[in-house]
Amino acid sequence: MSEKSTYTRTNARTRDESQTNEGRDDNSAGQRWVRPGEDQEETESESTDEELVCPECSGNVVVDDEHGETVCDDCGLVITEDSVDRGPEWRAFDAKEKDQKSRVGAPTTNTMHDKGLSTNIDWRDRDAYGNSLSSNQRQKMQRLRKWNERFRTRDSKERNLKQALGEIDRMASALGLPENVRETASVIYRRALDEDLLPGRSIEGVATSCVYAAARMAGVPRSLDEIAEVSRVPKSEVARTYRYIARELSLEVKPADPEQYVPRFASELGLSDEAKLRARQLLKNAKEKGVHSGKSPVGLAAAAVYAAALLTNEKTTQAAVSEVADISEVTIRNRYHELLEAEESIGLA
Repeated sequence: MSEKSTYTRTNARTRDESQTNEGRDDNSAGQRWVRPGEDQEETESESTDEELVCPECSGNVVVDDEHGETVCDDCGLVITEDSVDRGPEWRAFDAKEKDQKSRVGAPTTNTMHDKGLSTNIDWRDRDAYGNSLSSNQRQKMQRLRKWNERFRTRDSKERNLKQALGEIDRMASALGLPENVRETASVIYRRALDEDLLPGRSIEGVATSCVYAAARMAGVPRSLDEIAEVSRVPKSEVARTYRYIARELSLEVKPADPEQYVPRFASELGLSDEAKLRARQLLKNAKEKGVHSGKSPVGLAAAAVYAAALLTNEKTTQAAVSEVADISEVTIRNRYHELLEAEESIGLA
């Protein structure tokens, strides 16, 4: 058999049809020959590659993965842009590193006692289509929930951690703290649990002190009074436990800066950006004169916001500032006079 007889046409046209179209252009359909065992997908990919030409100059088209664009290599025409990178967001330089970074599913988190790696069974007795389960299936799902809960918290340490992380999440939500603060607080509590610092102290007290420390470390501090309002333990216990945890774990917690409270107070009072800048300037002058030494940062921030509102002709009262900052009006008045005196002394100098 000759070599040509081992080829077949890629389409379903007969030899008679091809003979009829002999006089047509060579680029007409049905003029490509392939071997019977040749991969059809390869043929399709080749035809797809042939179509990637520039619509302006018919030049060569290249894909720029770095910028997510498909451009013409000759005239520079951008054909498509904002291509979706479907690869991983990480890079690996060897097989071991690739295996370590490879993952499937949601990322792990320290805010859950099992780091989010366990199975959750919904409490609703419905299937994926929303239909109610039969009585036998409901009993089976109840047994699965029971054993799943037992496997998730197999010892007292995991039960302790589950309760504490639930408290941290509840308090952080009530205080409006971001996700990174919750992660930091969870890590601090895990360290305290590993260092065996919990005996003799309540779970709620240690969890509250971890939230207080994490908020200060993240630059979004909350006062002890605010923390105590959402906690189930008194303020004195929170302060005592916080000092103990910070000392034993060697936490690098800087003293609270009064300027960190200004944006939150000003936003809740509805003040302008000009008032915020003025309040920060008052606090900087107070630091330069040493007025802030030994004073509560919350009281200084509240007084600075009140003074800035008056200096920028914006309406607010000591009672409104006192309610927002959770501090007495007497403290605001005392700090208010001190801030103005520091401002005047710098102006005279």
